[in-house]
Order: sequence, then C-alpha cells, then structure tokens
Amino acid sequence: MNKRVAVMDLGTNTFHLLITEGSITDYAILEHEHIAVRLGEGGINKGTIQPEAFGRGLATMQQFGQLINNHGVDCVRAIATSALRNAGNGQQFINQVKELTGIQIEIINGDTEAGLIYEGIKASGCLSANNTLIMDIGGGSVEFILGSNAGIIWKQSFEIGAARLMDKFHQTDPIPQASIAELNAYLEEKLTPLFDAVKNNKADTLIGSSGAFETFTELIEKPKNEGFRLKDVRNYSFNTDELTKVTNAVIISSHQQRASNPAIIPVRVDMIVMASLITRFVMQRLGISNIVMSTYSLKEGVLAAELS
Repeated sequence: MNKRVAVMDLGTNTFHLLITEGSITDYAILEHEHIAVRLGEGGINKGTIQPEAFGRGLATMQQFGQLINNHGVDCVRAIATSALRNAGNGQQFINQVKELTGIQIEIINGDTEAGLIYEGIKASGCLSANNTLIMDIGGGSVEFILGSNAGIIWKQSFEIGAARLMDKFHQTDPIPQASIAELNAYLEEKLTPLFDAVKNNKADTLIGSSGAFETFTELIEKPKNEGFRLKDVRNYSFNTDELTKVTNAVIISSHQQRASNPAIIPVRVDMIVMASLITRFVMQRLGISNIVMSTYSLKEGVLAAELS
C-alpha cells in the first residue's frame, strides 16, 4: 500500500503544505498549499512573533490540519525554521498549534535545515559529480550548501534572510545606491565562512532552491510564454544575461511596479529586492555564471527521508 505523507515547511514568510502518496521517485501530489503567513512581519529582528502574525499562523495551521484529516495521512512532519527558532514566543505558538490541531511542530537548527535542503535538491536530480553551491534564500535565514551528488562538503545557515535584510537596509523604495553599498559590505563581512569554504572547493554552478529563484524564472519566462506554468518545471537553467536583466529591473523598481507585475506573488513583492541583491552579490563575489533553479527544497528533503 502506498504511504501518504504530509510535510509542512513553516517559514518566516510562507507556510507550505505538501501531501503526497507513493515513493520518492514516483509520487502523486494530493495537496500543495502555500500561504503567505508573514510570521516575521513587524518582529523579525526583535525576536518575537507579533499578535497579527501569530493569529495568521494559527489559522493556517488549522486549515492545514483539516486538509491532513481529509486525506487520511499516515505520517505528518511539520518543520519550523528561522522565525520560530528565534522567537521568544515560538514555544507558545507550538503549544497552541498542538492544542488546536494535534500537529507537533519540530524546530530544527540551521545546520539540519541546510542538510534537508541538500536532500531536496538531490531528489530533484540537478546535482552532478562536480562541486555545486546550493543557496536557499528564506525570510529569516539563508542556507548555503557546497557539495555534489556524492555528498555534502560544507554547509552553513546564516541569519541574513530577505525579511531581516529588508528591515535593516530597505527603508526607502526604490532602494538607494547607498543602501546597496551598505548591504554589500554587510554581506562581505557575514559570509566570510562561505568564501573560505569555496576557496578550497571551487563550485562551477549555483543552484537556487525554490522561493525567489522561482520568481526570477517567472519574470523571464512569462513575458515570452503566457502559458508557462512553474508547477510543470522541476529544474531550470538561467541564461545569465536574462537573469542579470531581470534582477537589475527588480532592484531599481518601485513597490508599485513590482506589485503590478503578475510574475511576482504578493508575499515576495518587497522581499524580491533583497533576494535579487543577495543573488547578484554571491554570483559576482564567487565568479559563478552557471545558475540553476530547482523547485525542490526543504519539504522535498523531508519527503525523501519519509518515502525512502
């Protein structure tokens, strides 16, 4: 009998639910929800979940609980990352979710998060024998994993997610050049362990896992092809000139221009500026021009563990 698994990735911006049936190489998606909870809104750098965000989170978890019950799931995993990891009232949220839904949320550390992202990317089939750098830009943290299809060489999670950086550097819109210079200096300092790791193990490809990289893909493909559907794509290789062009356009755009672009989902309208700047910084700093997007990430990594 096929195993039914529900995996939740409870991020700083978005709560994801994936319900599947089958094996990791051949599974049917019964439910795939992503809801813009914005758990870090107003409190990301203060270490607390604000009341409105707390309420949105609880309501979403109740919704997920109902869907899980409807599908008669065999195994439930709810994984929480940066926002809940660092919030003073994170445990209170976990307790209330358990009380309301019976779902037990697991808080994982950044190292475990990076390992699960690697497993998700590996399951997508886009790793090779060559060294690759995986980057996952979340709202609270950014994970970097260096490795190949043979395994992980180095991994680290940095608390420099798009919501945190937006709070620090993106107070004026469009973002001023002076703020970009400050951001780049900040990243130069914070990402020293990454530069050291790559110095000894040069990577020829950068894989961006889901999130902002999906938006970059849609910004490039939707104007060319109205029928483009991200859900039909597992991996996508960027043309570097096209990626540079769309990230340039995002960086100089106003909130209104981004909000009216159908390729940018509402929760990413402002975060995408920071995600563009981090991506450009890493590409230029490490001299990597071969960039790939994978729609697989942490939740597929958890799924791979449950279905293997």
